[in-house]
Amino acid sequence: MFTKILYPTDFSGVSKKALDAILKLKTTAAQEVVVMHVIDSRNLDTVAQHVPGDLLRTQQALEKIARDGTKEIADELEKKGFTVKIRIEEGIPARNILDAEEDEGATSIVIGSHGMSNIREILLGSVSERVIRKAKSPVLVIKRQEPA
Repeated sequence: MFTKILYPTDFSGVSKKALDAILKLKTTAAQEVVVMHVIDSRNLDTVAQHVPGDLLRTQQALEKIARDGTKEIADELEKKGFTVKIRIEEGIPARNILDAEEDEGATSIVIGSHGMSNIREILLGSVSERVIRKAKSPVLVIKRQEPA
């Protein structure tokens, strides 16, 4: 069931907990992980509207963060024996994740329950919720640690 895992990440704390769960799945049939980061185009649209001169610099900075972050994750997964593919895209995160699920033939998705922008998720609906509702394969959702 978990032979090819799609792992969308925004590099948040709960995303890192999801990575820990994937590392534990190596003892099962898990063999391959597609590490994915989606640069939210809506954020870039906001920058373009309000500070157009900073758009290119912002886009380049976000791409560097994505490259560095996904490479670090890929290196860790490869050390544990996984085959790893990296996907960095620009778009609407939930939509891109669902497209990648189909494109990659993922047998499961491992995703954190909340990303970096919790207030925005409350107002617009979370990426993980949309993925859960529309994914064709099983979705393992990793909860963030609630304060005691």
